[in-house]
Amino acid sequence: MKDMHSDHALMARALQLAERGRYTTDPNPRVGCVLAHDGHIVGEGWHQRAGEAHAERLALAQAGETACGATAYVTLEPCCHHGRTPPCTEALIAAGVARVVCAMSDPNPLVAGQGLAQLRQAGIATDSGLLETEARALNPGFIKRMEQGLPRVRCKLAASLDGRTALANGESQWISSEASRGDVQRLRAESSAIMTGIGTILADDPSLNVRLSAAELSETATNAPVRQPLRVVVDSHWRLPLDARLLRLPGETLVIGVADAPKRIAALQTAGAQVFRCAARNGRVDLLALLHELAQREINEVLLETGATLSGTMLAAGLIDELVLYLAPHVMGDMALGLFQLQQLIAMKQRIKLVFTEVRHIGTDIRIRARPQKLC
Repeated sequence: MKDMHSDHALMARALQLAERGRYTTDPNPRVGCVLAHDGHIVGEGWHQRAGEAHAERLALAQAGETACGATAYVTLEPCCHHGRTPPCTEALIAAGVARVVCAMSDPNPLVAGQGLAQLRQAGIATDSGLLETEARALNPGFIKRMEQGLPRVRCKLAASLDGRTALANGESQWISSEASRGDVQRLRAESSAIMTGIGTILADDPSLNVRLSAAELSETATNAPVRQPLRVVVDSHWRLPLDARLLRLPGETLVIGVADAPKRIAALQTAGAQVFRCAARNGRVDLLALLHELAQREINEVLLETGATLSGTMLAAGLIDELVLYLAPHVMGDMALGLFQLQQLIAMKQRIKLVFTEVRHIGTDIRIRARPQKLC
């Protein structure tokens, strides 16, 4: 294997490996591991799918006896508890690893420093914090769920140059380019759940599924089917049509409502939907309570694909972590529909301020990533 001398270079390699699990590890974090002797790599691995071997165990299996005395570079603190798989700390200790360098501590309360402590108690030298910013960027949803009990919410929008999402009659296909729509498929594939409102369902009957193959998503893809995110419909009064397209597709659909309507709820369940009766706020679904429920269901990252009403409500409530806007090179006029439905502002200081984090071309469109300022 190749010779990479510095701790930084070896951790960078581990981060590259972790990236390979972007579309497959959910709800687990994306983790990579490199084992090296004096800068020479003897084993590599990355976590590929929940329930399967963790990165450390795969790297140890590749290294074999050469793992003894090696340094392990791991993008996340090794686990020390029994979950779907045995603790990685036990495997590292048994293999005789001399040193463990991790990019960041595991925010999971079941680990949270205990993994490194267990390694030190076994006489293994440990370091933490190397390329931590890069490691945190790999798992923002997992980290937020562990630290705050909430999933990370990314709102996807497509609009004309003058900020319009549909014509006044509701027609919206297609505002963005084919390249942008392909990019959205990747956003969907890396999300734990795709959320929309009942208004969008009634207007468009969307599929809300991933339509790329594993090979199209990753060069290292296996023959396993693409993971379909949970489809979440915010539907306070259980109006989802029983023949809605998303109920007939592979994957699961969760309908969130508040009304006391046992017959309608039973009909939705018979049609294949999961249902959850959520706490109400002003007669509608309490969106913060909804997000807490999704976190309880191990949802790390939510992709919000919806109309101006739900997106505006969530933005105003501070529940959106990131906006992804595809801006198309055409104009639709002031009679067309806008991006967010918000209460009328009477002073400029009431504006919701954003920070652009990325601006780039996607086909003929411009993709803008931004975060609400208070979240930056």
